[in-house]
Amino acid sequence: MDSIDDSPLSLAVVRFADYADRFLRNGTGSIPISAALIIYYSFFGSRGDVALVAAAAALASPDTLWQQLTRHGQSVLGAALIAACGVLFVRFVVLTAPLTISDISPRWAESAGSFFIPSRTTHTRFFPEKHSFAYSYLTVGIPVGLRTRVNGILSVDMPSESPSRGWWAWLLSPLYEVDGANYLARGSDKGGLRGKLNRFLRSQSVDPSDYPHAFLVTAPKFLGYSFNPVSFWYLYSPDKVLSAMILEVNNTFDERRPYLVFRDFDQEAKRIQSIDPARPADRPASRISAAFEKDFHVSPFNSRKGSYSVLAKDPLGPGMATFRGLDVTINLKSSKGHAKLVARLVNQNDAINVAEMTVLRKVLFVCRWFWIGFATFPRIVKEAAVLFFRRSLHVWLRPEPLPQSLGRLATPTERRLEAVFRDYLRHRVEESSEALCVRYIASGLSPAASATDEGGAGDVFTSKTLTGTPSACDVEIRVLTPVFYLRFVHYAHDFEGLFNELTESCTVAVDRPDVLPRIFLKGAAPPLRTSSLSEYIAFRLIQALRRTPEPIRRPKTLNSAGVSAGPQTSSSGRPVDIRDFRISPMDAFVLEHGSESVKKTYRSDVLRLFLADRFFLNSLEMMSAVELLWHAGLAYAFVSVFYRP
Repeated sequence: MDSIDDSPLSLAVVRFADYADRFLRNGTGSIPISAALIIYYSFFGSRGDVALVAAAAALASPDTLWQQLTRHGQSVLGAALIAACGVLFVRFVVLTAPLTISDISPRWAESAGSFFIPSRTTHTRFFPEKHSFAYSYLTVGIPVGLRTRVNGILSVDMPSESPSRGWWAWLLSPLYEVDGANYLARGSDKGGLRGKLNRFLRSQSVDPSDYPHAFLVTAPKFLGYSFNPVSFWYLYSPDKVLSAMILEVNNTFDERRPYLVFRDFDQEAKRIQSIDPARPADRPASRISAAFEKDFHVSPFNSRKGSYSVLAKDPLGPGMATFRGLDVTINLKSSKGHAKLVARLVNQNDAINVAEMTVLRKVLFVCRWFWIGFATFPRIVKEAAVLFFRRSLHVWLRPEPLPQSLGRLATPTERRLEAVFRDYLRHRVEESSEALCVRYIASGLSPAASATDEGGAGDVFTSKTLTGTPSACDVEIRVLTPVFYLRFVHYAHDFEGLFNELTESCTVAVDRPDVLPRIFLKGAAPPLRTSSLSEYIAFRLIQALRRTPEPIRRPKTLNSAGVSAGPQTSSSGRPVDIRDFRISPMDAFVLEHGSESVKKTYRSDVLRLFLADRFFLNSLEMMSAVELLWHAGLAYAFVSVFYRP
């Protein structure tokens, strides 16, 4: 009898009866609430709701939760410490293979290697308020063309690991990394950093063979994280003389701008003769000096206008024998010629040859410098707070990037809408009655995430009426920022949308706008044809909520009180489209040619965009926060009804 009472089936029946008794004790009013919650979770529930319900149940019984934590906390902490010691042992003792010379490009085998460069950066602002700060900084210098793991602690431009290797690959990977995918054009390249450098030089009408040697100084990743405001590419001539330089500037919005500057040997010779006539003119100082216009938003306290000048000493010296030192000074002047600030980066200790580090040296180095990369961004935020609250400097809102800059990475919503726009553009070109060849360059996507070739040249679409291989494209459509995809779906007319984004908001660049009418529809939008009631309702809502987006008006400034204090543009409010239209041509394309999953994702993304535009200040983040609170409230209600201890 005891065995029957203790059987799993009997225990389940008793537990179910206990829950039923607790539930019915609350009265019949709980029944419709319970039914509504069950129906809701059946249709709209997700894995996130399961986690919220579990959290609500744990909070409903905190004593039980605390008992479980105290019971298993010591064992979990001990296991974590053992695992941490094991990871440190593998990384610093097992992975101590020396540098493999065969993995190095032949021209670097007898030349400069890889170096950790303990550095110090200083910033001094002169105008409109004085302010200065300095802090330590860690950089690494690597020869461009080197692709290997150095001494088990530094990975240099290695190909991406296979995703199937998972956590084991991460455990065996070096602590520090220079990932080629994070420099110049987005994404990795079969040729590594050297291949990306060659492609960039060709885009600037420069022959890469003029600079066969290059040395990169940058902030390495530590455990996959880095904050890298600027990287320096030193370019050397065939006879190993520093002749050009690339300053690759990154901002906190994940945008990028590489500036290519050249060394003026004639000007240097004249300056040397004027200072020291006895010095031979063919032996200039081992440094590069150049000036260039500022056209990239870096600091919120500086406009995009102005000019830079850079003075950088040759880090390798004559013949590129070895690393000799880091010293770069950048001056910023305002558009009116005022000296605004000076930034300098120098090595504060001797550089460390990575290949020659012992196990003990690696352990001590990591213990001393591991925190530097994580502290860089908080330090910048601290200084920005001082400038904003104490110095009351104006804040320049971020403008959309210019064509010569690289836009930020796209959000998941932008990536999905980009795929739809890409297919729609291809469809419009292929179905054109005129012979057309269109080049499309996406924004915010790495080559691995899109159909873009590794050369960064984009996709080429041709019409079915075009015969033969065209020698050149009729038009190039280059999206400058991923926000274009969010804005384009707001337009009911595709030609108008692209033209407005080109001329007003500057989110896209088109080299021949006169070709656009040959691609996009200019007449009435197609009728609404759906295959289900839910689809019909969703696209009717899209039609009702759609409205033309406001143009992006830049620049403006904010003072420390949050009041606009810069150049203003008069606006009479959001324009109202009073024309009679049905759905947009891209909506119709999705309904006619999209798969069921594409149609479902597209209408969900567009509806969320339009609801955020109408009710949440055009902020998907705010809308997501409200949704999270809504789901948390439902989880609490669910637990309150079904779980009453």
